[in-house]
Amino acid sequence: MEFTHFDEKGNAVMVDVTEKSVTSRTAVAEGTILVSDEIMHAVTEKKVKKGDVLGVARVAGIMAVKQTSSIIPMCHPLLIGKCSVDFELLPEEHLIKAYCTVKVEGKTGVEMEALHGVSAALLTIYDMCKAIDKRMVIQNIHLVEKTGGKSGDFHFCEIHDTGSAADL
Repeated sequence: MEFTHFDEKGNAVMVDVTEKSVTSRTAVAEGTILVSDEIMHAVTEKKVKKGDVLGVARVAGIMAVKQTSSIIPMCHPLLIGKCSVDFELLPEEHLIKAYCTVKVEGKTGVEMEALHGVSAALLTIYDMCKAIDKRMVIQNIHLVEKTGGKSGDFHFCEIHDTGSAADL
């Protein structure tokens, strides 16, 4: 497998996408934050002193998507066509799940933007709720799917029964 972010001398470089075709590209990422009953209740009932946790986290995720190339060194700046950040509350599991979907018409994919959006949304939940309980755990941030581009479509499949990284 060839590393595309290095030149023949081993120097880090941004991939040249000038010869690539513009195509429709989409990426979806997700992640979770493990929270206490107290935080889940405060978020659900909108009783967090800092305000609407999920509303602010949604905006933070969208802002992060638009700033990905400023944070991740080899990412190209992209004209984002669509970005959404959504949440699923799973009280019985003490989890808040975040999803970020990003779409672009471009020459390079939006996987990093979707992953960055989910990360920022979860970090914002942590920030807004840490006064209640600092024991939250951000976990399982991953790419769920991506479509478009030269490498084709990708759909994440769960780790098989052995739980080995080789099963990925």
